[in-house]
Amino acid sequence: MTSADRHVSYAPTDGLTYDPSDARYWDEGALAGEVARAFDICHGCRMCFKYCDSFPTLFKFVDEVHEGDVRKLDASETERVMDACFQCKLCEVQCPYTPRDGHAFQLDFPKLVHRFKAVRGKQQGFTLRDRVLGDPGAAGRMARMSLGMANVMNRVSAHRWFMEKVLGIDRRKELPEFASSTFEKWAAADGRMTGDTSAEAVLFPTCYVQNNEPQIGRDTLEVLDRNQVRTTCVRGLECCGMPAWEHGDLEGLRKHAHQNLDTLMPYVEAGAKVLAVNPTCSMMMRREYPELLEGEDRERARRLAASVMDPSEYLWSIRDEPRFDTAVKTKPAGPIAYHAPCHLRAQAVGFKARDLFKKLLGARVVPVIECCGHDGTYAMTVEGFEPAQRAGQNAFREMKGAGASTWSTDCPLAAIQFHQFAGVKPAHPMSILARAYRGEPFPEANTAGGDA
Repeated sequence: MTSADRHVSYAPTDGLTYDPSDARYWDEGALAGEVARAFDICHGCRMCFKYCDSFPTLFKFVDEVHEGDVRKLDASETERVMDACFQCKLCEVQCPYTPRDGHAFQLDFPKLVHRFKAVRGKQQGFTLRDRVLGDPGAAGRMARMSLGMANVMNRVSAHRWFMEKVLGIDRRKELPEFASSTFEKWAAADGRMTGDTSAEAVLFPTCYVQNNEPQIGRDTLEVLDRNQVRTTCVRGLECCGMPAWEHGDLEGLRKHAHQNLDTLMPYVEAGAKVLAVNPTCSMMMRREYPELLEGEDRERARRLAASVMDPSEYLWSIRDEPRFDTAVKTKPAGPIAYHAPCHLRAQAVGFKARDLFKKLLGARVVPVIECCGHDGTYAMTVEGFEPAQRAGQNAFREMKGAGASTWSTDCPLAAIQFHQFAGVKPAHPMSILARAYRGEPFPEANTAGGDA
């Protein structure tokens, strides 16, 4: 076999589409042609060898098993490559062949993986674990009904063994604590649910802030208040849909997105910005909704996407206005180790939390842009726990090596990953700024197992 015989054309096939409203998206033959094309491009390029196990697995199959011919991978081997992707999006950021770069190859590997999982899900359905992890809002409601027992049981080894055997959630994984009351309930009691569509911004607190750590949402509002950003909260927001979509559940994603659009659009149409606390959620609304929804929702999603921002991004945009408050009362004694989440990098908006730390706190910031490995719910699974830990080793090492007494990341799930494997739980940038405005002291030095 000649070298030419072992390769497929790098040019897009007739089956190229990342739009689930296109009938070709669901055609198995069309999908197979695009998978073979993508595999051959990636095998020839090899730039993305370090982000997840998808590419090393692919290269091993092609090089060691199939003599360089990607067309010889069977269904189980293809599935292993696709299931090793945890949707960090960094290969798309790195790749020179993407639609974002206007390249003729039009390659978007993470979206191809989503397509693969959506087609598989349509054919085979979804597991109980997919359903449980895919709806964090429901999980939060069930946890509150347990009156705190969910948190207790998550620390009981026998219960974790049961969860592992029944749900496939690894018994070793540190799981988020559930709050006894929601962020939404606090916001209503605090008079934040104004219903004022003339507000400058509306907060999208995210499932994590709603169910697990409401204080991050409170801190965000406090910082926005200090900078005279008229911000309102709204009832009825749901999950952004990424936990469902990472398993290929398009129907679940669209259901959540439709509710969020119904809730947010009156504010968006009036000119408000939507400030999403978690970069995964802002990425979903800014980059994924306009391509994954259909009909009227797709058009509404395009208008929503133009309004979505990260809180740090928005604060940075008003830094030259008189209302921008530089009167912080305390500052970290040393540098800040700042982890830039993968899904923030995927949005290409820069690292505005880092810039705020420099401007407001006068801090030396040590940026860490390696993936922490948590990546949605992947690190919680039996098959994902160890690969996620391995993927995050560079990030753990760099954060620990920064010599910083204060650690920060915009991603609350990344904070849990660092807490488990690096010994320190980074604080959200808004919590760090709120602490500085309040005049609370910053830690003198890192303490293993403590919060930064």
